[in-house]
Amino acid sequence: MPVAGLALLAELRKGGYVIYFRHTATDFSRDDSRSKGDDDCDNQRSLTDKGREEARQIGAAFRDLKIPIGTVLASPRCRTMDTAMQAFRRAEKSSDVRGGPARDPSPERYAGLRKLLSAPPPPGANLVIASHGNPFYAVAGAPYLAEGEAAVVRPLGSDFEIVARIRYDGWKELQAGN
Repeated sequence: MPVAGLALLAELRKGGYVIYFRHTATDFSRDDSRSKGDDDCDNQRSLTDKGREEARQIGAAFRDLKIPIGTVLASPRCRTMDTAMQAFRRAEKSSDVRGGPARDPSPERYAGLRKLLSAPPPPGANLVIASHGNPFYAVAGAPYLAEGEAAVVRPLGSDFEIVARIRYDGWKELQAGN
């Protein structure tokens, strides 16, 4: 069941949601094909200056809106860690939010992410995930998240539902309505 505007803000302030972000704007002239690992930032597609600013705007909106954040998880890739650090000033690396190895075609590849999206966070806080478009698409289906877009997920125990999708600049609209 979708939730929007002030009702969404009220719900987020109570906590209990998972807010899944696709990393903010990146440099598509680069890719990860030469990367030797998750910490090899020089050989990965990275955030642009615009992407870093988008992430800072997201974090500022969360602070201004007084949306409580508990754990912040990020895919180990540099662009997702950078998004989380710019927005929320902290992040724990988690392979679960990225999914298993790309060579693993089984449905179990994203079992860890599905579990995170289905499990309610501790009372009074929201879980934030900064990751990629593909893992979320694999567990939630279409449409694909744009760079900087978030899906607000209500965990249901053994499943989850998406209650809102917010682009990076949409948090400002919640601020305006506050």
